[in-house]
Amino acid sequence: MPETNIEKFKKGREALNEIVLRYGGRNIKRFFTIDTQVYQEGAIPKKYKELLGLVSSLVLRCDDCIKYHIIQCKGEGVNDNELEEALAIGLVVGGSITIPHLRRALQAWDELKDIE
Repeated sequence: MPETNIEKFKKGREALNEIVLRYGGRNIKRFFTIDTQVYQEGAIPKKYKELLGLVSSLVLRCDDCIKYHIIQCKGEGVNDNELEEALAIGLVVGGSITIPHLRRALQAWDELKDIE
């Protein structure tokens, strides 16, 4: 069976992160640690933090970040309706320029659902 786009993304991201951390000094490594820590379970559940990350990534139009948060949202049990409402907020805040990114986000979501 051919490798899915999601699987390729995960492998590529992991390989690139290894390179960054190999070259990265204290400041880069600290940033990566903070990024990991802010999404941990806390007063706001991890599921909602991932949705926040997804909306922020959509508004900033970062396809890699969008795909990462889509994967995390699926893993945290986000359902279709929750995803749609969160993406609608991102669309309203970000405007029509986010539509191509919205398309790719939903394409990734579909692919994740097909993998199940």
